[in-house]
Amino acid sequence: MSDPLVVIPARMAAQRLPGKPMADICGTPMIVHVWRRAMEAAIGPVIVATDAPEIMRAITAEGGVAILTRSDHPSGSDRIFEAIETHDPDGVHDVIVNLQGDLPTIDPAIIIAATLPLSDPMVDIATLAVIITREEEKTASQVVKAVGSPINENRLRALYFTRSTAPWGEGDLLHHIGLYAWRRKALARFVALPPSPLEKREKLEQLRALEAGMRIDITLVNTLPLGVDTPDDLARARVLLA
Repeated sequence: MSDPLVVIPARMAAQRLPGKPMADICGTPMIVHVWRRAMEAAIGPVIVATDAPEIMRAITAEGGVAILTRSDHPSGSDRIFEAIETHDPDGVHDVIVNLQGDLPTIDPAIIIAATLPLSDPMVDIATLAVIITREEEKTASQVVKAVGSPINENRLRALYFTRSTAPWGEGDLLHHIGLYAWRRKALARFVALPPSPLEKREKLEQLRALEAGMRIDITLVNTLPLGVDTPDDLARARVLLA
């Protein structure tokens, strides 16, 4: 890596918790908490890609950078690609870290860990996973499982991602964490591809990359960041950040 850029996609139209980027957590909008965690990681500049002027105002009031994007993007990946083309048209930043805007309690060290596999020039995309310890998560369809071939103690080459319980048999199951570090060229190729058959079936965007032959490597981490998707999640985040 030579020059990473962290991009946080954020939109107001979340189905389960509408307006959640601006949800108040200890007097501060959630998106600002996420921006602060990204700044603390200190791996490169941070921008927020949003379709909402109120999110843009919240970030700029903190001294941050926000890019206003179209509202009709089908995914966060498309939104961040528009933002980086606007913010960095000359392609100075060769690594793009996609940090979801609903992770207000994320450990900055995890953001750093997501980039580590890109030290290998054969890797197109890097991401994270954690060993599942709660029994109910092993069969929960909302918990995406990562299946990979070990490279070393803390890294795997991804073979598949699924909502099913996989792989079968004895051994650990891995909870995929949806934080990605992209080579910029890989992101450009990805957003130009149509949704793939397995992506549409599993409703998992990363399968498009695997079906296109891109290499995804996974760093294993020890903690699962809290994703805020429901009012209960929001209440937990408020307690953790109080």
